[in-house]
Amino acid sequence: MRPTTMRRHREELFNRHPTAVRRARDFAAATLCLWQVADRADDVRLCVSELATNALRAAPAGRGFLVRLDLADHRLRVEVHDSGDGQPRLHNPTDTDDGGRGLFLVSQLADDWGVTARNGPGKLVWTEFKRVF
Repeated sequence: MRPTTMRRHREELFNRHPTAVRRARDFAAATLCLWQVADRADDVRLCVSELATNALRAAPAGRGFLVRLDLADHRLRVEVHDSGDGQPRLHNPTDTDDGGRGLFLVSQLADDWGVTARNGPGKLVWTEFKRVF
């Protein structure tokens, strides 16, 4: 019989506010500290920051976004949910581009990532980090 795996889950809703991205990044950092996950913490914080920035830009007026972290079997999944229209696209930015690096960074730092439609308006953008300790 396989031993039972402990699953951990935390989520927080962030209002549309200029400090929301920093607070989302701090929430992720505090969660990793609580769970004693040090491996790849910098990568996770940067990905949360990039995804939260995109969610804040996509969210309609008066709407915020949700950040969810799940840990099981040394695999961390980060989800950022927003109610905005449209799908984020991965760009290959050049050295002279002013923006468009967020999802490119996420694609380079995370082991996997994607976009999933939600029931109702919006989407969730997720990343996975394997073998975190």
